[in-house]
This record gives sequence, structure tokens and C-alpha cells, in this order.
Amino acid sequence: MDYGELWAILGPGIAGAVFGSGWWFWIDAVVCSSVKVSFLHYLPGIFASLAALMFNCVRREDIDYSPYEDGEWRLKLWLFFAYIVSFVSLAASVGLLVQDSLVKSGPSVWTGTAGVLQCVFVLIRWGVEKLAIKQTDLEVQQSHACII
Repeated sequence: MDYGELWAILGPGIAGAVFGSGWWFWIDAVVCSSVKVSFLHYLPGIFASLAALMFNCVRREDIDYSPYEDGEWRLKLWLFFAYIVSFVSLAASVGLLVQDSLVKSGPSVWTGTAGVLQCVFVLIRWGVEKLAIKQTDLEVQQSHACII
């Protein structure tokens, strides 16, 4: 078994572990916080998870980059919207981190840091999963090339 096959097998599991660890950081920060964390602090992680779900709704095979297809622009628009949601959630978590570090009466800096880590890990999960899927696609193409 070569590295590509191993990555194709373990990649989705690693992606799920990265996603779970992002949420684990956030839950740890909320539980350990001495101040009640407002719902506003939850929103970046929720929207980052929503963006991850939006990314997963599009299959790579559906986008074949044909200039004459009519439905592809909808998929590209959907992906563009998913990118916007993901980067806005990351920017919001960084903004809340800055706010938490400046305001003494609010949640601790760890809560803001955990929010940023949550968004980063949720978004990294998408990249890890896509790398694993890409590796699987390459292996399928290579196996078809050997048959022909």
C-alpha cells in the first residue's frame, strides 16, 4: 500500500478529527470561561461549519469548466458564497478575539483564541478532505490509464 492509498483511506477520518478538534477548543473555552459567553461568540463557528457544509454540497465532477454549460455558474456562485461565508466567519472570530483582549469585563482571551482556532480548524478540514478526494481521483485516473 503506497502513501496515496493510505491518504485516501485515512484522509476523511483525519478531516473529521480536525473538525472535531476545532469544536473541542470552542467547547473547552466556553466551559472554562468564568463569564457567560454571549451567543454572538458562537456565530463565527456556526457559520464556519455552515460554510463547510456548503462546500460539501458541491461535487468536483459537477464542475467541468465548460464555457457553454448553463448550470455551472450556479455551482460556482454557490462556492463563491461559501468562500465568503467562511472568510467572514474567520474575520468575525478574529474581531471577537481583539474585542475580548481589549475588554476586561467580557470573556477571557482564551475564549477569543478558541473561536479563531475553531474557525481555522473547521476550514482546514475542508482542505484536508479535498486533498484526500483529489488523491483518490488521481489514483482512479492512473488505474484507468493502465487499463487502456
